[in-house]
Amino acid sequence: MTNGVLRVIGRLWPVPVALVLWELITRGAELPAFPPPSRIAAAMHTMWLTGPAERLWLSDAALTNIPASVGRLLAGWALAGAAGVTLGVALGRSPLLFRFVDPLIQFARAIPPPMLLPFFMALFAIGPRMQINVIAFGIVWPILINACEGARHVDRQHLDAARVFGLRGRERLLRIILPSAMPKIFAGLRVSLSLALILMVISELVGSTDGIGFQLLDAQRSYDLAGVWGSIVLLGALGYAFNAAFLAVERRVLSWHRSARQPA
Repeated sequence: MTNGVLRVIGRLWPVPVALVLWELITRGAELPAFPPPSRIAAAMHTMWLTGPAERLWLSDAALTNIPASVGRLLAGWALAGAAGVTLGVALGRSPLLFRFVDPLIQFARAIPPPMLLPFFMALFAIGPRMQINVIAFGIVWPILINACEGARHVDRQHLDAARVFGLRGRERLLRIILPSAMPKIFAGLRVSLSLALILMVISELVGSTDGIGFQLLDAQRSYDLAGVWGSIVLLGALGYAFNAAFLAVERRVLSWHRSARQPA
């Protein structure tokens, strides 16, 4: 218990140091665009923690905007994950198909997703469907490419062993190809999760009526700079929480992979 607490303190000690320096520098500079953390914390409390105790003090804005944003992010990420892993593994196991499709993939992934917002608005109209599809399109490429690379570079000895034991089709896919590609797939999923947070905000800046991005834009239009920074801090905290949760799942799912790589 003591060692765990010491490890947490060792990792997080830069945070209070940075906050103190931020407070001192911004108070000394007195720049309206850069409020001190104390003002930002007060704005965050006003925006999200002024509700009744039975709702854990969460305000109406918190219960409306935060779940909406997180739901879109996770829906887009899940959609991109399912499509990226499926197509990536299929392309990785078919060299001929990969040669035909790879130029299209490289072309599509080079298009900045925000530039396609008018297209998605015309296709799905403004609303959650449009936002989820913008997120999915923007983040599918790291997943697809990593899944493809993982499926292409399965150890030949593993494939030979599967052939010897008579594994075919689905069994070969589930027992050999997917486990071998899983480290690469998880790397793509982790990269796409951070991109999903960015695209979530961008998609909510256009025609949305709720979400953290909408609240950030509303604070900007009201010249509430502390509220703008409060939304930014919340996004950073969400990104940190998502990454920590993902790493915990990855460590559990890929524990066999780390054990296999350790020397006997």
